[in-house]
Amino acid sequence: MSEPKHQPTVDTPAKKKEPVRRPLPLPGVAAIALYLLLLAGVIILGVAGGHYPALFLLLAMAFLTSSAGLILLLRWAWAAALAAVFLLACYNLWVFGTQHAAPGLVQGLLNLFFFLYLIRPEVREKLR
Repeated sequence: MSEPKHQPTVDTPAKKKEPVRRPLPLPGVAAIALYLLLLAGVIILGVAGGHYPALFLLLAMAFLTSSAGLILLLRWAWAAALAAVFLLACYNLWVFGTQHAAPGLVQGLLNLFFFLYLIRPEVREKLR
């Protein structure tokens, strides 16, 4: 009887599993998240100092939550941050329009810049 012919086996390197890499947030998204953290801190200090009512702590909690979610690139946090910067832009520009206070213009334009950054297609594509 004839023996079955064996073909020589070629050692192929085992396919290494690539570690699952989570996408990093864009630098602008990280900056907006830090901005929301800063706003939450200002609100908390304002409530502690008696300048704001205690109900504003809910707003600070929303800023903290959306900031953390924005770093994780969550879509709901993006929507919350988008609403926050848009409403803050409207409020600050309204303050500038009625009281002619220059800080209102600066803050309003900064928030408007953040809003326009967040609605870019590149930012929305990275969200999950």
